Amino acid sequence: MIKSLVQYGIALSAMLVIVAPPVVAAGDSAELEQVRARVSDVFDEIEPQHVMTSPVDGWYMIRKGAVVVYISGDGRYLLQGDLIDLDTQVNLSEQSRDEARKEMMSAIPQEHMIIFSPEEVKYSISVFTDVDCTYCRRLHSQINEYLEQGIQVRYLLYPRNGPRSASWVKAEQVWCADDRNEALTLAKLDKEFQTRDCDASMISTHYLMGQDVGLRGTPAIVFENGQLVSGYVSALRLSEQLAATIE
Repeated sequence: MIKSLVQYGIALSAMLVIVAPPVVAAGDSAELEQVRARVSDVFDEIEPQHVMTSPVDGWYMIRKGAVVVYISGDGRYLLQGDLIDLDTQVNLSEQSRDEARKEMMSAIPQEHMIIFSPEEVKYSISVFTDVDCTYCRRLHSQINEYLEQGIQVRYLLYPRNGPRSASWVKAEQVWCADDRNEALTLAKLDKEFQTRDCDASMISTHYLMGQDVGLRGTPAIVFENGQLVSGYVSALRLSEQLAATIE
């Protein structure tokens, strides 16, 4: 029994490109329902709505968060890889991941994040950050430069080493501070700040969401269109990349 789709997907590192002519995806069918039943038997966390038609005849797509894999119509073969349309030069798998990330990020209430906002918001990004991550600290040390570019930074706390790590404890302390923005800034400078006991389960929510978006490290930046950028990007360069998404 495979433990989970996410764990299985991470374990597969080979990239396979399927080249096929465009195929109009059919609607729900008996075969699709059989595939959904098969997937539900193997993966406890997969719901029927996570299994859908794909652009390739005889194959279906499983999408859980931003994890995208494909399964054969007989329910036997599971394939991890990027599906690329060579006619349009579009990575259809990444397009699907972007759509999933866009849906996830847009559904997060403002109060569930730590937000640094300019007077006039031109762009908005969601950033998964680790208090102790070197490049996360570099990004935050230049927060005023991002704000000057009209970029709203919406932080989600993602302690890379997981529960019970020192970074996790710091993230909980930041979340329980009366002024989370100030606490986050001070924590990234290794300075003390006022905190208290509170319900810090939001850290677990952020952590699981980070896994769902498919981040590979921190900082992980998600644009409003769902595009994922891994690592530090300067304010000016980020502004240029964001402008390109709306041109």
